[in-house]
Order: sequence, then structure tokens, then C-alpha cells
Amino acid sequence: MSANTVLLDFSLDPARINDEVSRKDIVKLCKESLEKYLPGLKITYDMLTTDGYLCMLNDAGTIVTIRFFLQGLITINIEYYRQDGEEPKISFEQSRELENHLVQKLKLNHGQSLPPLQRGPLTRYFPTADERVIEYDIDRVLFDKRSEFQKIQIVHSKSLGNMLVLDELQNIAEADLIYTETLMRRGIEDYAGKEICILGGGDGALLYELLKEKPKHIVMLEIDEMVMQACNKYMNSICGDVLEKRKDDHYEIIVGDCMAYLNKYIKEGRQFDYVFGDLTDIPISDTPTGEMWDFIRLIQESSFKVLKPDGKFMTHGNGVSCPESLEMYEQQLAKLTPKVTYTKCTAFVPSFMEEWVFYQVQRQNTDAAASV
Repeated sequence: MSANTVLLDFSLDPARINDEVSRKDIVKLCKESLEKYLPGLKITYDMLTTDGYLCMLNDAGTIVTIRFFLQGLITINIEYYRQDGEEPKISFEQSRELENHLVQKLKLNHGQSLPPLQRGPLTRYFPTADERVIEYDIDRVLFDKRSEFQKIQIVHSKSLGNMLVLDELQNIAEADLIYTETLMRRGIEDYAGKEICILGGGDGALLYELLKEKPKHIVMLEIDEMVMQACNKYMNSICGDVLEKRKDDHYEIIVGDCMAYLNKYIKEGRQFDYVFGDLTDIPISDTPTGEMWDFIRLIQESSFKVLKPDGKFMTHGNGVSCPESLEMYEQQLAKLTPKVTYTKCTAFVPSFMEEWVFYQVQRQNTDAAASV
């Protein structure tokens, strides 16, 4: 079941909107054209607005709004409820036909008709880093619970496999091996015999892939037990059995606040060759202020206190479509003490449907080169 929305938009000479007679003629012709697909449609409400004009029409279970904007824009929004298996009241082909008919009849400029947006219990829409909305081919929900920390869902995509969704943001899918391999710089970094700390990483993918590189030991610090339980059941193609076993001679998963354990390791003098920040993405904001930016700075500062002199901090950033936020993050790196250098790389992540940026950061007195 879902609420279906069909959207159309057109542009025209603003003078035709401001003229009352012209405006009424346009509404009349829009109504007549819509009635071909929605017979019985009646005008139930209309009014002038500060930015133009609004008209509402309805028939049995369908509401249509026609908006006129003084700047020269018309939008038509058709919304109705649709049961599973029920034919749409107006198909994509019919919406295209309606659009072309209105363009010719009203001498409008072409706008854009879109396939019906289907909104309901099954979430299919997720935002990109720069807040575009993408529809996924999700056909079922496998897991849907709220932990103490966040909403956790595992959904199935026909093309991407099972996907972990946290607080209604796409996190990782079975098709996303490139994400993990780019984060760890597989084939470039040598993890054999190394000691590694993962901050976060509850899906288990990074731990699973790092163990294939024969490290000495990995400790993973994940706060949300429910995430691991869900991924162990539904995402084991990316995490193997590491979330089931939780511990062996080469790794240990600790459930708890990573900052509490970082502070513990600092006091103990424990050090690692690599620390992975597999936590939050770089925030999208106007300035590097607020709780999330403070958390990112605290994680970085604490991570370097447990890194060996030649150790590296590895993390994911955000999409290449967010250069301002990436630049703010790099400005924060420049303020770190001790001084650091960094490299960065990108990869197209299938379930993100965009290019993602990854950072490798280490102390300035190492052989690392500053990123260009």
C-alpha cells in the first residue's frame, strides 16, 4: 500500500498568470484535460495567494492541486491512495500524454512529468550527500527495530542486495565491497602483523575484510548491539561470521562507547598501527560547528594519542558533491596537534549512487605527502 503522487510542472509568460481571465481559462483547460484520466473531478477550493494562485480539485479518493506562481510557473500535483497490486489511476505514460496535451492546448513551455512517487510503509527514497532524492528498487523490509541509539532497518534491493539503513539513511549494501576496500586501501596498505582499532564498524564488513590481510590483532569498538545482531542475521555476505563469534586470537569486538575505550587506551599507553574512524560522515553544514563537528574533532585528537608515531588514521568523508564540507574537514585536519598530513581517494559506491571521498591521515614527520 502507498500514497502515489504524480507531479507535473510547466513554465509560461508571467503575464498570463497575473491576468484573471487568462488564469481562469488555463484552470478550465487543465480540468478538462485531467478529466480524461480522472472523470468526475470537481473544483472544491481556490484562492489567490501572496505568490500566485491555488486551485484544489477532487474526485473519489484523488486530490489534485494546481499552483500558479507569479514568476511564470505552474505545477500540477495528483495524489491518491493505492493498494498493493492495484493499477495506478494515472500511469507514467498517461502523465506524459497529459503533459504533451497541456503543452499544445495551452501553448505552455515543456516542464517535466515524473513517474509516480510511491510513499508508504516501505521506504524507497534516500537522500544523496547533496540532498538529492534517489528512488531505490527496494521490495521488502527484513528488519525494522529501534535500538537505544537509532532506528535500524535491513531492506532488500533487487540490484544491490540487502542494505543496512540507519535513521533512514543508507549505510552499506551487499554490493558495496568497493566502499570497504577503498576505506582500507586494499593493495596499498600492508596490514600483515599490525595492530588495528576500529571505531564503530557495526556492520562487520571492515573487520571481516581486514582479517583477510593477516593482522596481528584487531579491536572493534561498537556501541549498538542491535546493529550487529541485525547484520549478523541478514548481512553475513559482507561480515562472514565475525559478528557471530565476536572474538578469537586475532580480533575482539567490544560493545561500548568508543570514546570511553579510547580514553582507557590512552591511560594504559596502548598503541595501534591503524585506527579506523568508521563512524559518522562529515556533516553538511555552513560552518564546522555543532555537536557532530565537536565529536569528529574529539575522535581525531584521541585517535592520534593511541596511534604509533608512524600510525595512520583512516576514515570516510562525504560525497564529492559536497566540496565545502570536505574543505572544512581538511581545515580541521590542519589544526590538529601534532601536525598531520593526509592523502585522499574516491570511489563510486553502488548503494550511495555517488562518488565518495576517503581520507588517510598521519603525523607530519612521516613519509606521507600532503594531499593535492
